[in-house]
Amino acid sequence: MSEITIEIKGLNFAYESKKVLSSIYLKIESGHIHGLIGPNGAGKSTLFKCILGQIEAQSGSIKLFGQDHKTQLTKIAYVPQKDQVDWSFPILVKDVVKMGRYAHKKWWEWTNTEDRKIAQEAMERVEISELADRQIGELSGGQQQRVFLARAICQNADIIMMDEPFVGIDAKTEHRMISILKDLAALNKTILVVHHDLDSVLSYFDRVILIHHRLIAYGDTSVVFTKENISLTFASQSHLLQKPLSK
Repeated sequence: MSEITIEIKGLNFAYESKKVLSSIYLKIESGHIHGLIGPNGAGKSTLFKCILGQIEAQSGSIKLFGQDHKTQLTKIAYVPQKDQVDWSFPILVKDVVKMGRYAHKKWWEWTNTEDRKIAQEAMERVEISELADRQIGELSGGQQQRVFLARAICQNADIIMMDEPFVGIDAKTEHRMISILKDLAALNKTILVVHHDLDSVLSYFDRVILIHHRLIAYGDTSVVFTKENISLTFASQSHLLQKPLSK
């Protein structure tokens, strides 16, 4: 049964004198896969950073499960943009995935047999078991993204946030990842995905958040993902609307 997992009220954020987020109000429910849509520089990644407690908004509030978001961060699994990861770091796939268990450990506790079992199951779910002993830098872009999705699954978080996860991966991997995310949403997880390909929005997300510094529209994709709202969101980038939207 859906519940409000993320509630944002009056969120404002600026870098020096540049306003990035202006008066954002959102109530995001579990059991859905949400697409966060907007042009480059619209504030999508900034909104993620505010929710994750990485930056402090000038005003407004963020609650997770009715509590201050900073007290509930272990309930979020975050998959960063590819360019935010040091792929040369000497770590094996299985060890990256197992890091998802750290949220459930005290700082002095080691991972145990049960944690390794959960990590193995997560790798099997995203079909990377055969890569367990490979260094992450040796993998293709699609394999690397599946590693971080496996880490998020291993964490068993209630909220999964992914920032541009489909950049630089093949279509087969993209469709497989979306299928997994839909399965997780069906288990009442809350899924948020920063996404840029407008052609796939209708088939990928059951809810969308359209943003351009301010909230343009939020709701069921079939209702709010209209040419009018997309035009308001992308403003001068109206050439993106020249192709018909496809399901």
